[in-house]
Amino acid sequence: MPKFFATGFMVGLFEWACIQAINPYIDWPDEQTVGTAVNLTHEAATPPGLTVTVKVKLESVEGRKLTFSIIAGDGVDKISEGTHERFIISASKFNVKMKAKALQGTQ
Repeated sequence: MPKFFATGFMVGLFEWACIQAINPYIDWPDEQTVGTAVNLTHEAATPPGLTVTVKVKLESVEGRKLTFSIIAGDGVDKISEGTHERFIISASKFNVKMKAKALQGTQ
């Protein structure tokens, strides 16, 4: 496999950028966000050594659903654009549900 910024890592970076953008506006850490949808292009490969810049914009809020637009470049090319959806969750309720599910999976 060639050495470049892989799509999976790109998606993770975009999620992190959206998390960082929204955390100052929610009751973190009691409220947190989880990703629910990703619709992105990967238009150009980025070799090691280039810096990827991500711009996110909160486009809409529908109840607990947040929709972000994303555009990213590496200083040479636009490498991606698209949307990402996140939901605001109660961390304590979410953790209780995940513990219960984990117990179901071990039975």
